[in-house]
Amino acid sequence: MTNVPWLSVLWLVPLAGSILIILTPPGLRQLAKWTGVIVSILTLAVALVVALGFKTGGAPYQFLEKHPWIPAFGAGYNLGVDGIAVILVLLTAILIPLLLVAGWNDGGEGTRGVHAYVALTLAIESMVLISVVALDVLLFYVFFEAMLIPMYFLIGGFGKGAGRSRAAVKFLLYNLFGGLIMLAAVIGLYVVTAQHGSGTFDFREIVAGISSGRFAGVDPAVFKALFLGFMFAFAVKAPLWPFHRWLPDACVEATPATAVLITAVMDKVGTFGMLRYCLQLFPDASTYFRPLIVTLAIVGVIYGAIVAIGQKDMMRLIAYTSISHFGFIIAGIFVMTTQGQSGSTLYMLNHGLSTAAVFLIAGFLVSRRGSRLIADYGGVQKVAPILAGTFMVSAMATLSLPGLAPFISEFLVLLGTFNRYWLAGTFGVTALVLAAIYMLWLYQRVMTGPVAEGNERITDLRLRELVVVAPLMALLFVLGVYPKPVLDIINPAVDHTMVTIGQHDPAPTVTRPVLGATPGRAEGPHQ
Repeated sequence: MTNVPWLSVLWLVPLAGSILIILTPPGLRQLAKWTGVIVSILTLAVALVVALGFKTGGAPYQFLEKHPWIPAFGAGYNLGVDGIAVILVLLTAILIPLLLVAGWNDGGEGTRGVHAYVALTLAIESMVLISVVALDVLLFYVFFEAMLIPMYFLIGGFGKGAGRSRAAVKFLLYNLFGGLIMLAAVIGLYVVTAQHGSGTFDFREIVAGISSGRFAGVDPAVFKALFLGFMFAFAVKAPLWPFHRWLPDACVEATPATAVLITAVMDKVGTFGMLRYCLQLFPDASTYFRPLIVTLAIVGVIYGAIVAIGQKDMMRLIAYTSISHFGFIIAGIFVMTTQGQSGSTLYMLNHGLSTAAVFLIAGFLVSRRGSRLIADYGGVQKVAPILAGTFMVSAMATLSLPGLAPFISEFLVLLGTFNRYWLAGTFGVTALVLAAIYMLWLYQRVMTGPVAEGNERITDLRLRELVVVAPLMALLFVLGVYPKPVLDIINPAVDHTMVTIGQHDPAPTVTRPVLGATPGRAEGPHQ
C-alpha cells in the first residue's frame, strides 16, 4: 500500500471514467449516469486514503511522486500534497458525486448528451485534482488551462439560459487571456532559473533557490513582472474584482450543478495558485503588491454584496455573493498572517459547501417553477417546508451565522486582516451586515408570505434531492461546531508558507501612559 502512487490514481480514476463513459454505447444513458457516480465515489475513496494517510506533523509535502517528463526543459511529472492541497482534494472529491446526482437530468434528451455531460464533469474533476497536487510549474499550467475546454462545453452545450453560448465564450475569452499572460510569466520564470543554474520548472527547487539567495542577482522588477503574470491569471479565475465580469453570466446561464462546479471547485484553483505560487515563488513581489491586492479584495467584498442586494434574478444574486466571498479569501491570503491564511484555506472549503447548498436548492426550486425571477415567488415554505428549511440553513451559512461552517473561516480572515490592516478589516466587517440584508431579504421574498399564483404546484424535495442536500447540511453543521480536525491539517502548511515567504504575524501594540502626562493621553505604541 505504501508503494501505491495514490496521487496519480487520484486524478487518473476520473479521467479513465470520463473516457469509459464516452465509449459507452449511445442508448445506455442510465448506465452512463451510474458509471459517473460510481467513478466519482471511487475518487472520493482515494481522496480519503490520501487525507487519512497525511501526517500533520510530517514533511510539508507528502505522497511525493517524481518522474522525468520533458528533461530538456527541466519539466517533470512531480506530484505531492501539503495540508492546503489535501483540503481542496477533499472538497473536490466530496462535491463531484453530489453534483452528478443533483444534475441527474441535465444531460438533455440527445443521443449522447448524457454521456458528454457526465464525461465532461469527470474530466474537470481530474484536471482540478492534478492541478492542486502538481509540484511542477509547467505541469500545473497545462491543466490549469486545459480545464477551460470541458467547462466551456458544459456552459455552452448544457446551460439552461438563452444566453448560454455568449456566456460560454465570455468565460473562455477572459480565462484564456489570463492564461496567456501567465504562460509568458511561466516562460520568464524558466529563463530566470536557466540564467542562474540549470533551467527548471520544479516548484520546490525554485522556492529553495529563492530562499537560499540563488537568484539574488535578478532585478526585483523582473520578479514583480513575473508575479503580475501569475497573479493576473489567478485573479481572473478566482475571480478578483474587477476581473469578475464573466462569473455572473456563466453561473446564471449554466445549470445549477455546473454553476457549483465553477464557483466551488474550479475557481478554487485560482485562490490556491495565489497561496502556493504567487506567495512562495515571489515573496518580495507579493509583499510589494500586498496593499493593492488587499484593497481590491475588500472592494470586491463590498461590491459583490451591494450588487447582490439589487438583483431580481435569484441565481445571479447567488453568483454575486460568491464574488464577495472570494474577496474575503483573497484578502486573507495576502494580509500574510497565520490567522488570515488559515481562515482563507478553511474558507475555500466552507464556501464550496455553502455555495453548493444554496445554488443547488435554488436550482431545485427554479426547476419546479420555471423562473429565476424573485418576484415570481412567495409562500414557498407553505407548500415545500423541507425545501424552504434547507434553503434557510444554506442562506444562514452564506451570511456566516455562528454555528455554521463559514463563520469560523470568515472570523479568522477578519482577525488576520485586522492584525495587519485595521482599516481594511473595518470595511470588511460591513459585508456581514450587507450579507444579512441580501440573504434574509431573498428568503423573505421567496419563502414567506402568502402563496403566490403558480407556486401552489411546487413540490417538496424528492429522495434524490435529499441525498444531495443532506450531506451538505451535515457538513455545514459539523464544521461549524468542530473545525479542529480540518485546521489541524491546514495550520502546519500555513506555518510552512509563512516561513518560506519570511513573514511573521504582527506583534500586538499597546499604549503606555507617560508619567506625569494628562490622563487620557498616551505615549506612542510600544511592542
